[in-house]
Amino acid sequence: MAAYRPGVLIGNWNEDAYLEEQDRLRDFMRKRERGELLIQKINNLQDNLLKKIQLSVSKDGFVHFGDTVMLLNPDNKSSVENYPGVCGSLTLAINLDEISIYSARSLQAPCGVSAVESVDPVGRNTFSLLSVDGVAVGEPIRFGQNFALGTTGGFSDQMLYLASDHKSFTRFAKKSYLQQVFLTDELSYLTCWQATFLDPRLRLEYEGFPVPANSKMIITHCHTNRSLAVPRNFWTRSYFGKEYEVICHTYLDSHKAEEDKNYWVIVTRNPSDEDGTMIDRPNPHPGGIRKNEFREET
Repeated sequence: MAAYRPGVLIGNWNEDAYLEEQDRLRDFMRKRERGELLIQKINNLQDNLLKKIQLSVSKDGFVHFGDTVMLLNPDNKSSVENYPGVCGSLTLAINLDEISIYSARSLQAPCGVSAVESVDPVGRNTFSLLSVDGVAVGEPIRFGQNFALGTTGGFSDQMLYLASDHKSFTRFAKKSYLQQVFLTDELSYLTCWQATFLDPRLRLEYEGFPVPANSKMIITHCHTNRSLAVPRNFWTRSYFGKEYEVICHTYLDSHKAEEDKNYWVIVTRNPSDEDGTMIDRPNPHPGGIRKNEFREET
């Protein structure tokens, strides 16, 4: 006769197994009704982050408080020469790590940002231009004036703000070890930014003038006086694919002018195409130079 072992089923083992299965089924049904299943959380995040967003139209050629825009780091020649394959325009976007994707039902602060190759306006790469000193919505933003960049990520019940802070032993960008950029849920001086005219020789002359839309400029962090940048030689694999690190660092050339790593374009919607942007619009000017860019050559 075989000896008794712990694996031997005794008592009402069939009934116990059935009751456990019923408990698991009830727990599954309850989580599904509440939208707490992992697949439901992931789908909800994806649906909001990748939801198409309609940008604002600039009727006078300037950007205004309350506008919904994209921040685009334009294609540049130096990145192609130094890092082959790193070409094309990049847009500033929310960057969620896998832990957040699998655990959160909405955006959690602090949250990372990155530069992505997609130039289509969706929830994760569109931002609102917000006033920090009580200026009315619809007023044009001016060079040297503080503003905040907020994003909902496609959600309707939250707002995160682009921020940065001085580098420390525990707070720095993961790849470049320079000053990090992140999203927070609190408005403060860390979330204040300014638009700076591209040509440093004309910077004082343009102080206080309205900021043109769809033109190159420098975006400077007020607290640290460092410029928003995409080095393009630091990238990571995220849930959405290959993305590039965004930092606050001013890259200067031999003429003490910012390099194209610091160039940004505030993109608005094409008024003749509801789903298009101004960067998709054919350039009517010969030579590919717009009238408001004739001073940008250094």
